[in-house]
Amino acid sequence: MRTTTADTPREDTRSHDLAATAPGPIAPYGGQLIDRRVDEAEAAELRAVATSLPAIQISHRILSDLYLISIGGLSPLDGFMDSAAYESVIAEMKLPNGLPWSIPVVLPATEEEARGFAPGDSVALLTPDGQIAGIVDVRETYSRDVAHETAAVYGTEDTAHPGVAAVHAMGPNYVAGPVRYLLEGDISGFPADNLTPAQTRRHFDDAGWRSVVAFQTRNPIHRAHEYLQKCALEIVEGLLIHPLVGETKSDDISADVRMECYRVLLDGYFPRDRVLLSVLPAAMRYAGPREAIFHAIMRRNYGCTHFIVGRDHAGVGDYYGTYDAQEIFERVDRDLLGIEPLKFEHAFWCRRTEAVHTGGAPLPLGNEGPGDALTWRTTARRVHPRRGRRGPHEGVSERGELTRIGRRRRAAGRRVSLLERVERRVTLTGDSAAHRLTDRPRDRP
Repeated sequence: MRTTTADTPREDTRSHDLAATAPGPIAPYGGQLIDRRVDEAEAAELRAVATSLPAIQISHRILSDLYLISIGGLSPLDGFMDSAAYESVIAEMKLPNGLPWSIPVVLPATEEEARGFAPGDSVALLTPDGQIAGIVDVRETYSRDVAHETAAVYGTEDTAHPGVAAVHAMGPNYVAGPVRYLLEGDISGFPADNLTPAQTRRHFDDAGWRSVVAFQTRNPIHRAHEYLQKCALEIVEGLLIHPLVGETKSDDISADVRMECYRVLLDGYFPRDRVLLSVLPAAMRYAGPREAIFHAIMRRNYGCTHFIVGRDHAGVGDYYGTYDAQEIFERVDRDLLGIEPLKFEHAFWCRRTEAVHTGGAPLPLGNEGPGDALTWRTTARRVHPRRGRRGPHEGVSERGELTRIGRRRRAAGRRVSLLERVERRVTLTGDSAAHRLTDRPRDRP
């Protein structure tokens, strides 16, 4: 085992945790909001020291995890999981202390990297382009079981699944230990919209929201999403629209265009004093049910009391059942989880009633045929604009393209126009989008 020298930074044993009296309507997960950032003067010193340390080069996905650990988004974690936590999460969906936890948060290393350090060492963490992102104080290095991990977390060992493929691409060793975050600048791409858990919690308190629902999305918001969000606002006092802007699949719609869409909707269709838009710089795992729990835990840390879980949450392809992500909440201790899932069935547009309904609500007329209920699917909306296709005036085609809906024809048409511009690789600035998307109707609170 390598010994610590005068040139190696000692393991940081200070608390760095915010008290359990963190702002917001709900306590952070585990009782404390973790903060593993250091002040700029100390960070500069540590970056200088880190240049002489053994190093691990991390991916964008691991950088997202490092950042979220450091700002408290993954509280109570103060670093990457050890083997005991890894095995417990995989086998039992719990941390060793009993708290529900569904996805391992690990630091992979190659064989060559792992040979350069031992428990007790401090190791520099380098971004894909070589910047010093942080330091991990190594407590353990252990081997992973890829088949066991992927089967448990993703429900499959199929490498065609993007989450499984990502695990296979990692180094064969996992490194455990607390971290210190040293990277300068914003990693989200949206610095003005990247609020930390402490900041969202303060916003909720300032707004007087005693209950807040979070909406997770990696897609543009369509009419069904809007319907679910406004139903939720009948239950709670505030809505956090919290789009994931970390690493996603190559065919997902880019975050910059999605953000333009969200801003247009918030400007014209939601009560401004009850909605907050902030990004989540997390990587998408596509782990379906287990990722639904993972997303809910993060939103509790951001101060939310409720979490919307719709159809096929965090799913991909045909790997998960339509409502598996809702049913998994019955397998965890809901009292310990703390955040309340709001479960919605699939939403659809009824041509006869000219309204949105969910699958759990009977249609009022009672004699609707199969052509009367039209559903939204974002996958089709990625394809149709590329082919120059638009749907009927009700708002969706039978394959799901969002166009225009009754009295909202102009608004939904503008949403499709934005998506068409995405596929043509035309980027709208905030000012140009505001100029082109004027004269929008607004729903009143």
